[in-house]
Amino acid sequence: MARKKARSKEAPMPAASAGLLRFFEEESGGFKIRPEIVILLSIALMVLSIVAPLFIKI
Repeated sequence: MARKKARSKEAPMPAASAGLLRFFEEESGGFKIRPEIVILLSIALMVLSIVAPLFIKI
């Protein structure tokens, strides 16, 4: 009984997919890049920044 009363005082949970459907239906402008390309470019930039000081002596 005590458990039932405690739950009735809490606020109800929002619907699980309330905002997600609207979010994915909207189309945004701009160019689209696949996530794999973004990850590969970031890894390439990290490698380049690590290797560059070895070849460029100031």
